[in-house]
Amino acid sequence: MLALQPKQYDGIKTACSASQDPEVAAQELLQELAGIELSQVVFFCSNDFDFEALAKALGDCFSGVNLVGCTTAGEISPLGYCSGSITAIGFPASSFAIQSALMSDLARFSFADAQGLIHQMLDHCREQQVAPIKGNTFALTLLDGLSVEEERLLRLLNAHLGSIPLLGGSAADDMCHNKTHVYYDGRFHTNAAILLLVNTAFDFEAFSIHHLLPTDDKLVVTNADPLERRVFEINAEPAALEYARVLNIPLETLNPQIFALNPLSVKIGERYYPRAIQKVNPDNSLSFYCAVDTGIVLTCSRSDDMLAQLDGLFDDISQRIGTPQLILGYDCIFRRLELQHLGLLETASTMFAHHKVIGFNTYGEQFNGMHLNQTFTGVALGGNDY
Repeated sequence: MLALQPKQYDGIKTACSASQDPEVAAQELLQELAGIELSQVVFFCSNDFDFEALAKALGDCFSGVNLVGCTTAGEISPLGYCSGSITAIGFPASSFAIQSALMSDLARFSFADAQGLIHQMLDHCREQQVAPIKGNTFALTLLDGLSVEEERLLRLLNAHLGSIPLLGGSAADDMCHNKTHVYYDGRFHTNAAILLLVNTAFDFEAFSIHHLLPTDDKLVVTNADPLERRVFEINAEPAALEYARVLNIPLETLNPQIFALNPLSVKIGERYYPRAIQKVNPDNSLSFYCAVDTGIVLTCSRSDDMLAQLDGLFDDISQRIGTPQLILGYDCIFRRLELQHLGLLETASTMFAHHKVIGFNTYGEQFNGMHLNQTFTGVALGGNDY
């Protein structure tokens, strides 16, 4: 009697290009991802590209392939941290059943829309018979990072996903805060989001971590517009003035690096969640990347050792699911700014490359229905051990 051989699945492929010529970049991605039937390609690209030309080049090269992506505040490629590039992940059809959908006009997307969409996507995944849905499926989001619709959209999606983990990142535009884009069906879109339902034969682990520790300094939000993510007053004073006073620095020195190095957090239950400041407005209000409401108590936070925490995360994941063949990572841009300030960017970049992290620097991260800031959030996919 012949012994049964373990089933072998095609592994995930990755690619990157540093070319700013859209046709060259698309061709380089195609060459690196060739050789297997692909269920889905996901890419992350610099805001420096000519989007119309890039959309055409990608459409020509990947005709017949499901392709989605978004713009970034920096890319994480097989080489580590990059800028001005495009990086991509190719998911093989032999081990992944992936469904993708575009959600446009986010303000009108409803509870019923979310219910119908997710049920339809789950049915299509089941039909491909790659793996049972339960325990073998996770959901990814790519959202317009300036839409201010993340919180509402995540609540709607999470309500219908049940035990399926939901994680993702907010598209960025290299700190320009002008327009962020997601790519679907051959075009770059604004005021839109992409949902991917990923069913896989590989083990996986979803995670979200941050390296910030609370201090005893508290700030009370006394006037805010959560829908616009704008805080007008802190401790009954103009928000930017009070924040600068607490830091003991001049108002005019407030910038993204200061925000990254002097984070604020909100306590929910027993955990602290960072709330990142986006910019100072002319009226001395502060715009945030996440919703902040009147009455919220913000805690001034300090940084722990980011690299040590990452090292521990990667070790723990490897113990649980084996050495990952890929870690899809959504990394807040403020983490990258902090590493750059500390002179640790190259070290972190080498660590990411070693652990096969692919992803991008975001304007916000998503995890199980929550919109987060200053986290490293993602999913690790196990190797071909079957």
